[in-house]
Amino acid sequence: MTAQASTINSRPACIAVDAMGGDHGPGEVVRGVIEAARHSDMRFALVGEPAALEAETGAYVSRPANVEIVLATQVIEMTDQPTVAFKKKPDASVVVAARMVKEKRADAIVTIGNTGAAMAVSLLTLGRIKGIDRPAIATPLPSGSAHGTTVLLDAGATVDCDPNNLWEFAVMGSIYAEAVLGIPKPRVGLLSNGEESGKGNELVKRTHALFQQASEAIDGQVPFDFAGNVEGRDVFRGTVDVVVCDGFVGNVFLKASEGVAEMIMDC
Repeated sequence: MTAQASTINSRPACIAVDAMGGDHGPGEVVRGVIEAARHSDMRFALVGEPAALEAETGAYVSRPANVEIVLATQVIEMTDQPTVAFKKKPDASVVVAARMVKEKRADAIVTIGNTGAAMAVSLLTLGRIKGIDRPAIATPLPSGSAHGTTVLLDAGATVDCDPNNLWEFAVMGSIYAEAVLGIPKPRVGLLSNGEESGKGNELVKRTHALFQQASEAIDGQVPFDFAGNVEGRDVFRGTVDVVVCDGFVGNVFLKASEGVAEMIMDC
């Protein structure tokens, strides 16, 4: 499969990859980037300790011309406190990768390292989208929908939310589903313990009222199609295209789902 790169100023997009992150970095990260580069017109910047990356890339017959190595002398470990690590490790691989995006030397950053650090570094280096108060992690999950995917957010970036945060998550999730996954007019559901409008905790009830009020607005300027409350099982059934919840609930749901999948695969 060939990946067609979107371009800025007619140049191939560049992806800055934190090569040192993850449980199996840099070996598996390098392997994945090399494989992607061989089937893509995009450029890839492997960010990390040069000697380690040269050793890993040297295991291949030749490094693709669209893969470069960018120096980073530090690594944010999984046990590091995100904000503290950002301040104490300005030359960490994930920080350098984020800086490349800010300086327009790269168009996107990819990391499989410390999630909290990735969020903190992105927030402190790149800032928020105008009009968005809190970040969210959008996770595409397999589902029985016609498109085969349901987007869940937030999966862990903002654990304490108010209805306005969930509104912003719904907007971002629907835009992501349409622009990235090609889902026209995505339907958005609010994750709850029942599909009835009166179900849920205080946050869910208040958010449902906000969504419902907006969806009934006369001007018709609501940026997404609200389908009401959905239950956890609806995520995989594909009842809606986007499922919104706070980061605490979303992260618990995601990891519980991973546990079920691992159990089934081990049976």
